[in-house]
Amino acid sequence: MRTDRRVCSLLLLSKAKASGEILAQKRSKVCIAYDSPGENGIKEATKRKRWEPRNWEQHLSNIREMRKAKDAPVDQMGAGKCYDADAPPEVMRYQVLLSLMLSSQTKDQVTSAAMMRLREHGLTVDNVLKTNDATLGQLIYPVGFWKRKVKYIKDTTAILKRDYDSDIPKTVGELVKLPGVGPKMAHLVMDIAWQDVSGIGVDTHVHRICNRLKWTKNETKLPEETRQALEEWLPRELWSEINWLLVGFGQQTCLPVGPRCSQCLNKDICSVSKKR
Repeated sequence: MRTDRRVCSLLLLSKAKASGEILAQKRSKVCIAYDSPGENGIKEATKRKRWEPRNWEQHLSNIREMRKAKDAPVDQMGAGKCYDADAPPEVMRYQVLLSLMLSSQTKDQVTSAAMMRLREHGLTVDNVLKTNDATLGQLIYPVGFWKRKVKYIKDTTAILKRDYDSDIPKTVGELVKLPGVGPKMAHLVMDIAWQDVSGIGVDTHVHRICNRLKWTKNETKLPEETRQALEEWLPRELWSEINWLLVGFGQQTCLPVGPRCSQCLNKDICSVSKKR
């Protein structure tokens, strides 16, 4: 009797051990598959992990609808409208650069008027270098920080004459080295003047709206921080459009003070609107 029980016990132990080994093998295979998903699996995992704002596609669709009339100041008087389209290419590019330099801390209406006066005066590298500071100041007044911009324009123009054969640089790195030119301007110059989308131009409007719509993973304090955060997730094919789209939206609806939330198609999916 004892011998029979011992034999049964050994048989059960052997079966349990075999079953355990099979289970361990199965688990091992599952772990390996999970840890090494292969090329397609890695791409899918990366895609899943990429952060995107909630409702951003609906936000964008609604903003496009609100901007379809193209009747904001930026549509008529933005940097893409201030240059002489009939001028030689290098002159056109120079005018694009200057219009963006003037636009900092300045409304589009004021920038456009200053550019018109400069063009009537003769807006070329050689002519600007021949123009004294007092006359140049009169031509660009009352753009924001006009006295400082007179110096920036003169210094930058001299560099373009000396180092770029009276044309403008072709890279963001070279553009931001010019006096009075920051990252926002550089990326817009690349897009408008060179038809090269190097990054997103983020001004105060884009910066404000992206934070209001929660288009940045964390709140950003500076436009350059917003640009970096936006470029991490926004599809590249939208980079050129987004500045123009959001600037006009910020000029007409999503105002800095007293945003017109009741008129906004995003009022039900915007955190700012819900608080008002």
